[in-house]
Amino acid sequence: MHRGKGMKFVGDSRVPANRKPNIPKDYSEYPGKTEAFWPNFLLKEWLVGAVFLIGYLILTVAHPSPLERQADPTDTAYIPLPDWYFLFLYQLLKYEFASGPYNVIGAIVMPGLAFGALMLVPFLDKGPERRPFKRPLPTAFMLLAIASIIFLTWESVVNHDWEAAKAQGEIREEAQFDTSAEGHQIYMESSCINCHGNAYEGGLGPSLATTEYTAEEIAKIAKEGIGTMPAGQWEGSDEDLQKLSQFIDELSP
Repeated sequence: MHRGKGMKFVGDSRVPANRKPNIPKDYSEYPGKTEAFWPNFLLKEWLVGAVFLIGYLILTVAHPSPLERQADPTDTAYIPLPDWYFLFLYQLLKYEFASGPYNVIGAIVMPGLAFGALMLVPFLDKGPERRPFKRPLPTAFMLLAIASIIFLTWESVVNHDWEAAKAQGEIREEAQFDTSAEGHQIYMESSCINCHGNAYEGGLGPSLATTEYTAEEIAKIAKEGIGTMPAGQWEGSDEDLQKLSQFIDELSP
């Protein structure tokens, strides 16, 4: 009979009646290489997380998020700007091949293909190799994606009018007024609201709540214009203009 023939290996699946307490194993034989997950490793993770959380809280107190004025649906000149991490998509929609009639390509097709390719990477490249130069295709696609995002973000930043964006989102004082006043009704029916806002807070034009012009000067500006405001903006009667200019003169922020 050959050695080992007829031998069978069996396992014991019985659970011992006297279970030992859940005591972490002794890792003294492997100094610096491993440790107990609870509480050693988890305690370190919590301490690091607490430090970062306190740091973020201090930043939010020292530098609060910049707020803009209340949204005005009548302000058609306002141009919304996405956060910095979406600026590359915002810039993409400015190009001719991804805007206008081709907006679907820039907004859905191209980003969909890019993110879809990232999801398919684990299925397209199943090799065990981890060195980047040994995986040319995934490395090339990833570098191309990073370069595209950096370039488009940079183009969006340098080509955007940040001063105009700051001015259009600036918090302005709103006026206190009687909505049933005749002067307000004339204002709401005129074209003035398009540039000066429905609460006289300003938009394309300056705020009327803090204007220093007299009623006579306001009436003159409405007809003759001033600065970037062209002449001939007022199309109503002189009587309505007088009531409107007097109403604006009496506004207080």
